[in-house]
Amino acid sequence: MTTRRVTPESLGAWLVKGNADAGDLASRFAADPRVRSWCVRPGYRSELMRAGQPVVLWASGSRRRLAYGVWGVGRLAGPAVPGAPGEPWSVPLELTVLDPGDRVPRERLRADARLAGAEVLRQPQGANPSWLTVAEFAALREHLPPA
Repeated sequence: MTTRRVTPESLGAWLVKGNADAGDLASRFAADPRVRSWCVRPGYRSELMRAGQPVVLWASGSRRRLAYGVWGVGRLAGPAVPGAPGEPWSVPLELTVLDPGDRVPRERLRADARLAGAEVLRQPQGANPSWLTVAEFAALREHLPPA
């Protein structure tokens, strides 16, 4: 049997990713910085998602145009739910995207030894949701503006 990496005890925060080049997330969030849901893959991780758990929004992309990395932090508003037949699963969120100057670029995270091993940096092409350990999420919070 395969050992599951994410457990309620090891989870610091869920991490959902979006390609900021492909979807022009910058324009979307400039118009409305609130994020109410995000697509996730069905599986044991999505089955662990519960209201109140922390969630991090990670923007990926080409690295040339924008500072990619952590663009927002919030909470899950409920469990992940299946979409209509043929549609993806999604998870409800209570998340507001940070102002551009408050976002945490991936280069800063890579330079922090406590975050360099984060799954999103080791396996950037992995499916949603990814995750941060308790220690990684604590380290990330040190890079964020005060709440």
